[in-house]
This record gives sequence, C-alpha cells and structure tokens, in this order.
Amino acid sequence: MTDKDAFVTRLGFVTAAMGQAIGTGNIWRFPRVATANGGGPFMVAYVIAVFVWAVPLLMAEMCLGMHTRKGSVGAFRDFIGKRYTWLGGWHAFVCLALGAYYSVTMGWAIKYFVLSITTLRPGVDTELVWNSFISSPWQGIFYHAISVAIAAVVVFRGVNKGIELASKLMIPTLFVLLIIAMIRALTLPGATGGLNYLFNPDFSKLLNGRVWLEAFTQAAWSTGAGWGFMTTYAAYSREKEDIACNAFIVGLSDTSAALLAGMTVIPTIYALAPENLYEAIGAGNTGLTFIWLARLLPTMPAGTLVSALFFLAMTFAAVTSLYAMYEVGIKSFFIDAGWSRRKAASVVVALCFLGGLPSAINVEFLNNQDQVWGVGLLVSGLFVAIAMMKYGVEKVRKEIINPVSELYVGKWWNWCILCFPAMFTIVCGWWTYQQFTWYPATWWNPFETYSPGTMFLQWALVIVIFMLFNNTLAKAIINNDEVVKGEVMGESIKGGARS
Repeated sequence: MTDKDAFVTRLGFVTAAMGQAIGTGNIWRFPRVATANGGGPFMVAYVIAVFVWAVPLLMAEMCLGMHTRKGSVGAFRDFIGKRYTWLGGWHAFVCLALGAYYSVTMGWAIKYFVLSITTLRPGVDTELVWNSFISSPWQGIFYHAISVAIAAVVVFRGVNKGIELASKLMIPTLFVLLIIAMIRALTLPGATGGLNYLFNPDFSKLLNGRVWLEAFTQAAWSTGAGWGFMTTYAAYSREKEDIACNAFIVGLSDTSAALLAGMTVIPTIYALAPENLYEAIGAGNTGLTFIWLARLLPTMPAGTLVSALFFLAMTFAAVTSLYAMYEVGIKSFFIDAGWSRRKAASVVVALCFLGGLPSAINVEFLNNQDQVWGVGLLVSGLFVAIAMMKYGVEKVRKEIINPVSELYVGKWWNWCILCFPAMFTIVCGWWTYQQFTWYPATWWNPFETYSPGTMFLQWALVIVIFMLFNNTLAKAIINNDEVVKGEVMGESIKGGARS
C-alpha cells in the first residue's frame, strides 16, 4: 500500500532540496541576467527577492508535505479540502511537463561535455557546431534518452538509495567543480574587470523597475519555490524536520551556486573577449553557453579541462533537478494512489521520454514549452500561497512551522504570503505584457512560439481537465488512515501465518 522509503538523514534531505533548486538556470541564466541588469543593484534586488518570495514559499511547501505526508495532489486535498485537489494536479503536471523537455537541455550539457574533451579547441566555429547539433533530430533524441536514463536510475532506486545518495554525491561535487572553474577564471589577466562589471556599484539603478522584475523572476525560477519539489521531498522527510532553517539553507545555497557561476562566466568573457561582452550577454541562454563560452573556454591555459569541468557541472545541476521533477509526478499521481515505486517510475519515465521527443526534434517546440510551463511555474507558486491563506497563515506559522524550527519565524512570513498574490500579479503580468509587445497583431495565435495565446490555451486545457476530474483524482489518493489500516491488517495476517 505504501512507499516507506524516506530520507534517513537531514543532510540527505537538505542536499536533495538543494539539488532541486540548483539547475541550469543558475549557470546559464543568472550570469546573463545579472550583468544585463546592473550587476550590483540586481544582486541587492535578487537577495531581497530570495527572502520575500523564495524562502517563504519554500517554507509553505514544506508545510504542505510534512503536514499531509502526501505529494502535491494529496497535499492540496488534505490541507484545504477535496474540491481543491485539482490545484495539486496542476502542480504535479507542470513539473512533469517541465521534466519532459528539461532532459533535452540536460542532453545538451552532456553533448558539450563530450565535445569539450574531443572537439572544442581554439579556432573551432562553435556557432556552426551548435547549429549542426541542434538541427540533428537523432542527436537530440540520443542525448535526451541518455538524460532520461540517468534520472530513471535514481528514481527507480527510491528516495534513500536513489535521490538521497545521488544528491549527497552530486551537490558537493557540483560546488567543487564550480569553485575550480571560478578560481581558474579569476586568475586570467583582466578578469577582475569582469568582477567589477558584475558587481557594478551604481545603486541608482535600484530605481529602475525592470531590475526588480528581473530579480524576482530569476529568484522564482532559480530556487524552484512553489513548484511542488519541496512538498514532495518534505513528505519523505523525518517527523520533525526543521522547516525554517532548511528553507533558508536551500535559498542561500541556490544563490551561492548562481554567484559562483556568475563569477566564472562574466570574468572569463571580460578577460578573453571584452569587446564582445554585450554581444555574448545578448545571445540568450543557449547562445551565451554553447556558442560564446564553448568558444572562449578552450582558449585559456588548461582550457580543455576548464571547459569539461564547466559542462560537467551543468550536467550535475541538470540531473539533480530532473529526477526531482520525475519524483513529483511519481509520488503525487501514483505512489499516493497505492502504486508500487517500480510501476509508478516506469510510467512517469516513459511519459516524460515520449513527451520530450518533440522538443528533442525541434528546438522551437522546446522554446514554446519552456515559455508556457516556465511562466506556469509562477502560477504554481500562487496556488501554494492560496493554500496557506485558506488554511490560515498565522495558524500555519504557529502550529506547523515554529514547533519544528530552531529559527523562530515571525509575522514577516505572514506578510510575505499575504502579499504574494500582488507580487505574482506584477511579475507574471510583466512577462505577459512583454509577450503582447512581441506579438501585437498575433498575440492570440496559439501556434506562435512565445505568444500569450499559446500560453493561455495550454494552461486552460490543463486546468479544465483537472477540474473536470477533480473528484476522481481526490478519490484515487489513499487516505492516511486507510494506509495505516492496511499496514496493520498486513501485519496481523503475517502474525497469524507465523503462529
């Protein structure tokens, strides 16, 4: 009836939680966005965003998981009522939709790790290499399959022997790799100019609203707050896992990883191609990483090693997030409904592999899915905040958070949660407005890659389906008292057989 596998140590839980937060966004998006938005002023806004957006939501998610001992679907049902089960369905589905194409981007990192060892040398046309790779469907599928297989091995082994063990190994290794790459980057002649650029002290830019919007968006996407990861992991946690301290650890470790990446990427470009800094930053996530860094890293002394370490670090960051995405679906839709781990993991892995094939074949499809479900993750955070408000934020703080937390959480947490809908409206509204400006005449077209129309249509389809099947979904999740009853009956039968 149940999956008794669980985290056995606090270190295991914390490293797994850090793993779900630290992903490719820390390595390829943070350096670009931070530098493009004033450096130092962006960092101030980003740290504030971590404390008023990410950390409060991470605490809220842990409350959902620890209080109900369920994944997203059962957690929403048991926390705020049966008719809200569909909110948990949305939560888990968005994670799986994200996981379907995230394995494709992880495959890119694996490919470039291989290229760093075999092909990337000074003078190689990295733009041609990238275009050749991305236009080859079979290569996309091959590396997508490798990524899915790696994550599958982890989730098939369960929480303790899979997720906990892998996280304990990969997260420290990831930080070591980033630190080595950062040290090498900072020893390049002229690299300190990149640090000055990254940490620009012109704090008058804090008056620029775009800096704040970009900072809050990066914090929301980087930490994974409100996405369902922490709800799922908390359901597997020990009885009195520290909610407040663990949330701060995850938020700060995610920020640390992003800083290490920023202090590697920007000084490298500044030292090796200062005249192309703006062009590299404006090349987007993939252009910055797979064209500019792939071109510049091999040109430095020991460049082959540094390039390989960089792309290996990106691979580790991707896989710790990918198996977390799978686990949300495994726990929420299947294990909580009484399925065995092997059967649940088989279904989720197969669905995500098949769901990722269009993204592996066509990068425009991947870009569309990234836009739709990337912004959809902000909606997931809103649903978590709504659950806290419906239950009672003060009640959650006093009865769930503080009794298990060494760090006392004051009413600032209440205000962060209560103000979250307003913050969400501003951030999500800004992104939607940008899309309208990109497609002023065809914003309604659901077949445009980045149009608001494609986002609203896909969201609506998922929400309507889960609302229609709300009661079915609620009934499918086993109640805790039924689980206990089943276990007791099972032990009685075994005892009777032994006697």
